[in-house]
Amino acid sequence: MIENKKEIKGIIGLGNPGPKFSYNRHNIGFLVVDALADKYHGEWQNSELLEYAVIDINGKSIYLVKPQTFMNASGKISSWLKKKGISEENVIVVHDDLERPFGKVTLKIGGSAQGHNGVKSLIELLGINFYRIRCGIGRPEKKSDVSDYVLSNFVEGEPNVEEMIQAAIRQIELLMEDFSV
Repeated sequence: MIENKKEIKGIIGLGNPGPKFSYNRHNIGFLVVDALADKYHGEWQNSELLEYAVIDINGKSIYLVKPQTFMNASGKISSWLKKKGISEENVIVVHDDLERPFGKVTLKIGGSAQGHNGVKSLIELLGINFYRIRCGIGRPEKKSDVSDYVLSNFVEGEPNVEEMIQAAIRQIELLMEDFSV
């Protein structure tokens, strides 16, 4: 667990790069940081392994980050984060969560990857003590369908994805307010 609160310097949205994945369930992290960039007027820039934007929340400059390494290699961005002076305690990671009902957004601090390979990669290369905003995407009926399910697009008739994105943003903003006190 994180013992002493550290200043948040980076918000990492997990997902897979490329237009064919853009509205996949696995890309909810990208959708959340894209919405944050829109709300706070961040402009995306390319770096070798990632895209990033700088935004201001409560007078603090925050890096928004989208790894461009594919989900299972997300941890490769850790060297870039370290060059920017961002350690595990300074990070919020936004990702999909099969174990949460669709639309349920929760905050977790530290702990295991719970089977999420993108989170596992970050833990291996960055460390374990980061904040996680877990966005529930539900679970397919058969375990054998998990890979196809997370790589499938959100569909009409599902609960509102935009509401989930806004709930994740509210969680992030509340966490940031806590650091402003």
